[in-house]
Amino acid sequence: MTIRQLVILPDPVLRRISDPVGPITGEIRTLVADMFETMYDAPGVGLAAIQVGVPKRVVTIDTSKEEGVRKPQVFIDPEIVWSSEEKRVYDEGCLSIPDYYGEVERPDRVRVKFRDLDGREQEIEADGLLATCIQHEIDHLNGVLFIDHLSKLKRDRVLKKFAKAAKRDAA
Repeated sequence: MTIRQLVILPDPVLRRISDPVGPITGEIRTLVADMFETMYDAPGVGLAAIQVGVPKRVVTIDTSKEEGVRKPQVFIDPEIVWSSEEKRVYDEGCLSIPDYYGEVERPDRVRVKFRDLDGREQEIEADGLLATCIQHEIDHLNGVLFIDHLSKLKRDRVLKKFAKAAKRDAA
């Protein structure tokens, strides 16, 4: 397992729409293992493959909050098939937008269809943090960032800050 380099805003790769996975290969299994290693190292609770520069519809999540307990979940080609009318506001952050958080309103519950690492079709209903995390990561697969759910003023401020930092780092 390898800790992969995270793609950081304003890298245009983050706006790319990810491709379906197709057959589960050794390459996909390695990607998933590396994504968990990267996510835990960061540390974070979710990671989309595009955040490590791979435009495939793969998501890793672990929302366990208990110290020393891991409950890794893999979602391959995830798709939200239902969402509740009830909304929930969560203070979201993102490994690709380090040290920035913003309140985002999303459906409180979702039903997600996906394939597991063995290629089997699965469907789960999620609520709370897991529902928020799934929606956040599926947004990544579609080239959408959590800052896109904020006001234009806040989004523009964040984009400007990260563009300035990228310019400084490139110099």
